[in-house]
Amino acid sequence: MAQVPQRFFDALAVRTWCGLSLAALGRAREEIDAINVYPVADGDTGTNLYLTVESAVAAVEAVFAAHEVDEAPRDGSEAPRDGAGGPSLADAVGAMAHGALIGARGNSGTILAQLLRGMAQVLAARSDNDHTAGHGLQRALRHAAASARQAVAHPVEGTVLTVASAAAEAAEGAGGDCAEVARAAYEGARAALATTPGQLAALERAGVVDAGGHGLVTVLAALVETFTGRAPVPVAAPHARVESAVEGQCAAEEGDGDGPAFEVIYLLEAEDAAVARLRQRLDARGDSLVVVGGDGLWNVHVHVDDAGAAVEAGVEAGRPYRIRITHFGRGDAHTTKAERPPRERAQRAVVAVVPGEGLAALYTEAGATTLLARPGEPPASGELVQAVRRAHAREVVLLPNDAELRHTAAAAAEQARTEGIRVALIPTRSAVQGIAALAVHESERRFDEDVVAMTSAAGATRHAEVTVAERQSWTTAGICQAGDVLGLIDGDVAVIGADVSQVAATVLDRMLSAGGELVTLVLGDEAPQSVADHLEARVREAYLAVDTVVYRGGRQGALLLVGVE
Repeated sequence: MAQVPQRFFDALAVRTWCGLSLAALGRAREEIDAINVYPVADGDTGTNLYLTVESAVAAVEAVFAAHEVDEAPRDGSEAPRDGAGGPSLADAVGAMAHGALIGARGNSGTILAQLLRGMAQVLAARSDNDHTAGHGLQRALRHAAASARQAVAHPVEGTVLTVASAAAEAAEGAGGDCAEVARAAYEGARAALATTPGQLAALERAGVVDAGGHGLVTVLAALVETFTGRAPVPVAAPHARVESAVEGQCAAEEGDGDGPAFEVIYLLEAEDAAVARLRQRLDARGDSLVVVGGDGLWNVHVHVDDAGAAVEAGVEAGRPYRIRITHFGRGDAHTTKAERPPRERAQRAVVAVVPGEGLAALYTEAGATTLLARPGEPPASGELVQAVRRAHAREVVLLPNDAELRHTAAAAAEQARTEGIRVALIPTRSAVQGIAALAVHESERRFDEDVVAMTSAAGATRHAEVTVAERQSWTTAGICQAGDVLGLIDGDVAVIGADVSQVAATVLDRMLSAGGELVTLVLGDEAPQSVADHLEARVREAYLAVDTVVYRGGRQGALLLVGVE
């Protein structure tokens, strides 16, 4: 079915391009994975690019969804249908770049995130009524290619950087509108991709083109479809032995020798000067160094032998989080399938999304495989699927611990089932419900019985949170102002106040008015210990048969999470 073409690079075009890119990478993912031999033959470039774009799509969709809520009439009348009040181009490209940055995976995904950020910097600066024509797209592609090269410590030709530069150069010679520029960029990138085996020995030995470059060509094909309504006629990438990916990987490894043992990736909150020093430290310790981002938030990717030192360098530079460490040792990315010793799957595992480091430690201690979700940055379905795979079990109980993650978790569960994993999704809406479910989990009993018991425990746990309003808005308890303390019970605002302890006490009283035997309190980093002390004392004095347990949740977004069982 033909896509309705966009005339300009506006917010709707950004949304369309991101969606088409995700769909195209989904179709090409396995092929791109199969030809991945440089810089490490770990066979996951297609997957990493997909996860990176999936995060960008989620961020863009969130901007559109938020704008629809903000623009909705409060008098019950219908919203205007002319589309004039949509998000701005700056909002859309900013979300795209931020989403790609926080979701970037692997070397190629990190570089793609910088390419999107480079485009966004140019497009967001346009002031012609949020409409950018062909010349604006040309500048965006040129800046993207240049900024990506700057982000890589030691640029290598024959990689995605070469393909990006060729796309920008071809776009410069095109005239006309966005459609013509996009088509020229795609053709230039495709031609450059075909030459990559002659530029990198590892690619030539394996008989493949660069996997990251192939992914970028796929994304640019989606850009052509955005502005023409039709995808370019697919032409098979010139690789000789896709059907023998393992052979190609072995050929690359034998020629290149042993590389660093670990891939380390993390997001980093730091100042520019600290990041400059970090680049120097990591460059001296490893290779494949890519640092992308800006404005205080960075994505750091490096291959090293000492993963701890790489993380420690991040701690000295600022605040690293979402740390991912992949071992390239025996049984991992550098070994062939024939060499990998089989690892027996566990019968059952629990996979949980948790909002803070403290809760992650608590869940892990209880035996769960955790996925940390930073406030305002929910995980994509691909990350949930990866967590399910990481659990390495025949049966998995999935705890999303957030009502907003229901559809994402359902999609991840469906994907995991196609891979032969039996997955049960328990619709937990809060981490305290997940704690209750995990408390009754017994891997020895039948799967269905375990799921029923965990679901029952979660459902019997009322949940609440105390947080601070970011802006003025309408709530079920009235109008709140920025800075007000909000008490939410089962997802709805029930209390608005000025004092954290008073709001928390009111919330707890309302919850216990319906009965309860156990109160669970999870304090965020910004909540003083005195709040928990005050609530524990209140429960002891007013509710004699109720027990209280307190945990430190870390940086979890809410000041306080409350569960009542």
